[in-house]
Amino acid sequence: MQQLPHHYFVGAAAGQHGSVILSSPGLTELATAPPAEFGGPGDLWSPETLLVGAVANCFILSFRAIARASKLEWQELSCQVEGVLDRLEGKTRFTDLNLVVKLQIGAATDEVRAQRILEKAEETCLITNSMTARIELTTDIAVV
Repeated sequence: MQQLPHHYFVGAAAGQHGSVILSSPGLTELATAPPAEFGGPGDLWSPETLLVGAVANCFILSFRAIARASKLEWQELSCQVEGVLDRLEGKTRFTDLNLVVKLQIGAATDEVRAQRILEKAEETCLITNSMTARIELTTDIAVV
């Protein structure tokens, strides 16, 4: 890892109608639009789905790093996130993020240790640590 602080640059451009194009140096441009809940077409990534997707992505990347450092053997991990957008104290914001995580491990892997690493991944995710929403983690560990 590089020394902190890290800096990330994203630009957005749009006309009066149509999608917003996000760009960042070295990355493919991404078309976005409001979600259907806000009158958008519902067929493109929105700021809301990008944020919830960032939570799921960050959880998996955090788990990978911790599992690698801990030498935990595992086969597959999935993370489904439900973000609850509501009005609280006069502001519309994400109030809850519910993570449902499924981990597959082999018979030789310690299930209790795997659970601790899942919990540590949730605790160290920099995206959720940057938010005020309540975080709920539900785990399902399958020995295969």
